Amino acid sequence: MSEQPRMIHLENISKEYDGVTVLSDINLYILKKEFVTLLGPSGCGKTTTLRIIGGFEYPSSGRVIYEGKDITDLPPYKRRVNTVFQKYALFPHLNVHDNIAFGLKLKKMPRAEINRRVDKMLDLVNMNGYGKRSVDSLSGGQQQRIAIARSLVNEPDVLLLDEPLGALDLKLRKEMQLELKSMQQQLGITFLYVTHDQEEALTMSDTIVVMNAGRILQIGTPKNIYDEPKNAFVANFIGESNIIRGTMVHDELVSFCGADFPCVDSGFGDNAPVDVVIRPEDIVIVGEDVGQITGIVKSVLFKGVHYEMMIEAGNFTWKVHSTTMQPVGSKVGLSVIPFNIHIMQPMREEKPNE
Repeated sequence: MSEQPRMIHLENISKEYDGVTVLSDINLYILKKEFVTLLGPSGCGKTTTLRIIGGFEYPSSGRVIYEGKDITDLPPYKRRVNTVFQKYALFPHLNVHDNIAFGLKLKKMPRAEINRRVDKMLDLVNMNGYGKRSVDSLSGGQQQRIAIARSLVNEPDVLLLDEPLGALDLKLRKEMQLELKSMQQQLGITFLYVTHDQEEALTMSDTIVVMNAGRILQIGTPKNIYDEPKNAFVANFIGESNIIRGTMVHDELVSFCGADFPCVDSGFGDNAPVDVVIRPEDIVIVGEDVGQITGIVKSVLFKGVHYEMMIEAGNFTWKVHSTTMQPVGSKVGLSVIPFNIHIMQPMREEKPNE
């Protein structure tokens, strides 16, 4: 997405409520036609960030720049931005067609143009023929589609989505993730999405912004965030990880669990304390006589596509995902190729701001 121009720039944004800091010096670029996800636990500041971009909140300090213009004090209705909230807030006294057309009627558009746009949106959200239906007769997933159509019909430059799939069941949520991504690509507009669901972020995003305690911890592509987390919080929050303290002996050699492991990382210095991250799927179970370390299988869970085993080895309990099950109590070897070992600076403990 680097060839796209910058659309939104959050410049040193901070926000306080009653003396409590909920956002601290946020700096973020959002590119045109980009699907950006703000990801983090409840209370990390992601919704506050979204509301500041939408104009529903004003920062305590910092600026919101939109296509080169300062819009920090601009009210929501003057911004080329629409928002879809988790609570869809559809009008129960209006049918589907009139819910979608509501904003266009306020703009006093010609009826033919309103009908054309509404029909286009119904087609986009796969709800042709539902125009005369009552919104109360729709399922949760259908209501969500109408809420999105109502926001998109105004042809915004940016669509803000605040956990819009949170009320849906798992199967429907996964279907809607793919539909939302498809809509964004078809329309070619910028989506800014808020969620605490890591899989949702990995599935849909061009760029993920990981937040915690009112700060941005890492920005990158889904693959970059997953493969190269910058600290223990990101590694734990994005997927599952084994994180253990180790010592960087020298470039491309790290020691942990009483053994030396070749790796591909460098630049940490000699005999430096580090955090070692290894994903459960990157650990290979081998014979105890050939493993880099040996251990005992303590528990086994069948997870559908793989077995999840907890294996005690080298004074650490490893979480291992494998399609081959090893029985509880068996002695096994564990092996990791250098590319699958990720080294990080040890992370200091952060105290949440909210």
